[in-house]
Amino acid sequence: MEVILRSDVEKLGLKGDVVDVKRGYARNYLLPRRLAEVATPGRVAEIRRVEADRARHEARSAEHAAEIAATLTKTVLRFEVKAGPTGALFGSVTPTDVAEELWRTRKIRVDRRKIDLDVIKRIGRYSIPVHVFEGVTAEVKTLVVPEGGELPPEEELAALETAERVEEEAAAAAHAEAVEATEAALAEDAVSAEPEPGVAPAAETETA
Repeated sequence: MEVILRSDVEKLGLKGDVVDVKRGYARNYLLPRRLAEVATPGRVAEIRRVEADRARHEARSAEHAAEIAATLTKTVLRFEVKAGPTGALFGSVTPTDVAEELWRTRKIRVDRRKIDLDVIKRIGRYSIPVHVFEGVTAEVKTLVVPEGGELPPEEELAALETAERVEEEAAAAAHAEAVEATEAALAEDAVSAEPEPGVAPAAETETA
């Protein structure tokens, strides 16, 4: 079934995209979490009108693009987000977030599909390429900081990321060990349940 994404969904699409998904995935995941809505003809037409209106604000020539790129290069975006002790975000910063923040702070309209970013999942300092026009790209400095705090030095950020990676590897190793132990136990049970060679299984006794 076709749905309209209400938020960026990793590996599926960006906010406003019309995508075709399995009905169960839509009914059980996307719709209940308000990540998407059913793509009715009226809503699709409305989305198309909004996109056309936004496109009128985008770069219309190489000269116009150069002006926009110069502004973007001097821009520093800041996102305050909830993060865990190792710097991992509870959510993420997506291309749509960047596009909307550029419009809010600079009144520069950029197609979110032209923002060279998957998702940001950790606090840190980022430089995000934005394709303003054919042959014109600008790097937008972006700070993703913990809510109510500031970014630590780069060395500390690297240490936090390493600590998280070590935790993930340890958890993955523990899971693999548990699976291996379970499989070994099941195999041992199967072997013990087999009759010994040369020993016929006990016959059932009939009762009068």
